[in-house]
Amino acid sequence: MAIAARAQQDRAALGIVMTLGAYAFFSLIDTTVKWLVLAGLPAFQLAFMRYLPHFIISTLLVLRQGANWSNFQTDHLGLVMLRAFLLASATLFNFITLKYLSLTVTGSIMFSAPIIVCALSWPLLGERVGPWRWGAIVLGFVGVLVVIRPFDADFHWIALLNVYNAVSLALYSIITRKISGVVAAETMQFYMGAFGAIMLAPFALSVWVMPETGFQWALMIGLGIWGWAGHEIFSRAHAYAPANTLMPYTYSFLLYLAIASYVVFNDVPDGWTLLGAGIIVCSGFIVWWRTSRKEIT
Repeated sequence: MAIAARAQQDRAALGIVMTLGAYAFFSLIDTTVKWLVLAGLPAFQLAFMRYLPHFIISTLLVLRQGANWSNFQTDHLGLVMLRAFLLASATLFNFITLKYLSLTVTGSIMFSAPIIVCALSWPLLGERVGPWRWGAIVLGFVGVLVVIRPFDADFHWIALLNVYNAVSLALYSIITRKISGVVAAETMQFYMGAFGAIMLAPFALSVWVMPETGFQWALMIGLGIWGWAGHEIFSRAHAYAPANTLMPYTYSFLLYLAIASYVVFNDVPDGWTLLGAGIIVCSGFIVWWRTSRKEIT
């Protein structure tokens, strides 16, 4: 009995480590993109390069099962493509905002997505949302307002694109929940990469700026590799630990961004950003706590 419990703890610990690793990759993408856009490379170009290597890797992995068209087919193509659109558009808009906003501001707004998932779970999934979680939703909205400060003199309208990103990621998460176990992970990865690369290609080529150094080329190629790796690792982490165990560790993303923002850009988050981020994190933990209690009971 003790051996079984220890094995379960070890599996959960591995899932947590994988989650921390996945969000390290995601933070590396945002940090790299901010550095490259400030160096003069267009957001469309970087978004395209985020998906091109991803497309190549996922295609090779599907083809490893055999060069058969049936390996690329799914009965839920509409949802799979909508899922890909939501993530690709959120990626593009995030890359655009990174030129104007700090990593901690964009990351804080994006992390209101789990709270939006909770708000949408009633109309879209038919899940009951009680007063505790509705209170957390309102609290999370307050946190976003504190970060954005729409009535402040320093307000930049581009922050509204990040609000769209948060909503898109919430819908992306809900669709993923609906089709997970029905559509193979390799198939979802393939269509995500294919949609992003093909749809962004003409826009990227129209504004293409040739990187000046081999280092910039390496960083651009790395965007897609890190993106694929992050999604792959995070997806596999759920095989070792349930979502309610892993969820608190996703907030490591904000810590990674705060460190990168200071080390790479010498940018220290102001008090309002830290307060708003803290409110968003607290509301996310309330949602997680109530969801965990519901699953236990």
